[in-house]
Amino acid sequence: MLGHHSFKANMTGCEPLEKKKQQQHTSVNGDVCSEAAVEDAFDHTYKEKEGPKPPRVMVWRNVILMTLLHIGAAYGLFLIPTASPSTLLWSLVCFLLSALGVTAGAHRLWSHRAYKASLPLRIFLALSNSMAFQNDIFEWARDHRVHHKYSETDADPHNAGRGFFFSHIGWLLVRKHPDVIEKGRKLELSDLLADKVVMFQRRHYKLSVLLMCFFIPMFVPWYFWGESLWVAYFIPALLRYTLVLNATWLVNSAAHMWGNRPYDRNINPRENRFVTFSAIGEGFHNYHHTFPYDYATSEYGCKLNLTTCFIDFMCFLGLAKDRKRVSREVVQSRIQRTGDGSHRSG
Repeated sequence: MLGHHSFKANMTGCEPLEKKKQQQHTSVNGDVCSEAAVEDAFDHTYKEKEGPKPPRVMVWRNVILMTLLHIGAAYGLFLIPTASPSTLLWSLVCFLLSALGVTAGAHRLWSHRAYKASLPLRIFLALSNSMAFQNDIFEWARDHRVHHKYSETDADPHNAGRGFFFSHIGWLLVRKHPDVIEKGRKLELSDLLADKVVMFQRRHYKLSVLLMCFFIPMFVPWYFWGESLWVAYFIPALLRYTLVLNATWLVNSAAHMWGNRPYDRNINPRENRFVTFSAIGEGFHNYHHTFPYDYATSEYGCKLNLTTCFIDFMCFLGLAKDRKRVSREVVQSRIQRTGDGSHRSG
């Protein structure tokens, strides 16, 4: 999982430091960062327990809620012709805000510490994350670090080795494998515990979800341009929420099954353009699992990567800094060493 880390004092990437410092993070703007985090690096020492697997225990509450949610979203699709253009545009805005709360927030900032964000930006991303309603930031980041550290094993929360349905949504409908719980408890999470924004959101998560995920998406079109509450609830609230969920889940399922592996043919994660589009930049998954500390999750910067564009814009505004990047030399070396031969520059 871990590649080389390197340094260059400009905005294009990094030049190699001495080889003995392979695991040192460096930022795009030339500031040398702390040593590479090991919590998102694959643990080759982990061995699955021998013998029969523990029985699957269904969480029927989740089964019922997810079924009702998708039925409501399907009904929302039929209501689209009755919605005003302003409501449809607002739904798209809510989709993008929700997605950024996951991709730029819970994923790249809090799970991988791939860049640093100012307090105003962290508050914005936490609110957007509540709009996405995919567990609070602390739990999301913890499970994601476990996913990287034990990818495609019993300790992976959404192990793609158990099939598309399990890795997409099934993992939320059953009790976690005991190894997922055990390994999650052993992770170093002091950075999350020390972040007051993360802890505030965790303490007030239910209220923030009611406000950000359901009330505001529904209230705005009703109050400001007279959309019916019925349409406002089923489209910008329920349908939008369901689409964000499935876009995120496709990173766990489709991007671990279909696509090419130009950076590391020995791991399951793939480069999947459809997932890149639907998850605003998260489909360069073979690259991401090869270099999890890279803030762009891709060697191509902003290309097809709205989240990277957002982070770059936040840096331009002075709200973010210290973006960690992999040098082109390191990427090319990895391609030649472990790639599947499908790489195309640009």
